[in-house]
Amino acid sequence: MRLAKNSWPREGELIVGTVKKVLDFGAFVTLDEYPGQEGMIHLSEVASGWIKYIRDYVREGQKVVCKVLRVDPVRRHIDLSLKDVNQYQRKAKIQEWKINLRAGKWVTFVANNLKLTDEESQNLREEMIKNYGGLYQAFEEISMGSIDEVKLDERYRDEVYRVACESIKHPKVEISGFLDLTCFEENGVDKIKKALKSALKAKKDNTELDITYVGAPRFRLHVIAEDYKRAEAILKDASNRALKEIKKLGGKGEFHRHES
Repeated sequence: MRLAKNSWPREGELIVGTVKKVLDFGAFVTLDEYPGQEGMIHLSEVASGWIKYIRDYVREGQKVVCKVLRVDPVRRHIDLSLKDVNQYQRKAKIQEWKINLRAGKWVTFVANNLKLTDEESQNLREEMIKNYGGLYQAFEEISMGSIDEVKLDERYRDEVYRVACESIKHPKVEISGFLDLTCFEENGVDKIKKALKSALKAKKDNTELDITYVGAPRFRLHVIAEDYKRAEAILKDASNRALKEIKKLGGKGEFHRHES
């Protein structure tokens, strides 16, 4: 998301704008992603074919997605096209714009919490865009890693990480498996409990691992993780730990990926 003043869009770029004024020969549009900049959609670029009433296509206050045709910083003139943007491009651009708006608000949260000056806040934005390719991309990548992996100045790192983890919730996957554990040795129940406690050590950060009793001799292992690969690895580790421990204690065990 571009928020620096006096920056200019590139020719061929898709931009989100707000129609400011509609005249017979075209419409003037403020560029939401470029503060202080304004462009014009000539009547011939509003729609294909003959246009009888321009207001049938654009109106004041309307959000539009336009293609940048020409940029002249000297004359401070930007030519835009509405007709050169198809429905798919419009939908994708609006979606991108909305998530970048959210990311911009998250940066504001960070700036307010750290009491940053306007200059420091802008420096943070530029650093996030430089290191991650965009504001939303930065928050998304940061939320998926550890705080030690954050590629930002130490002044911002902790707070950006906290806001990222609170703001972006990643979809989770859930898988289950079943352990049959038996032990006819003295204190067999305690030994089975010890084997299950060993299985719980397979739990990793940002994951959940629960063990519930199904009915003798069966226990259910339930894993919640960010992806199937990670979930399967934890399930395998947990079952292996339990089987190894119960065997060492004189019991027997068997793992089933699906209930039978």
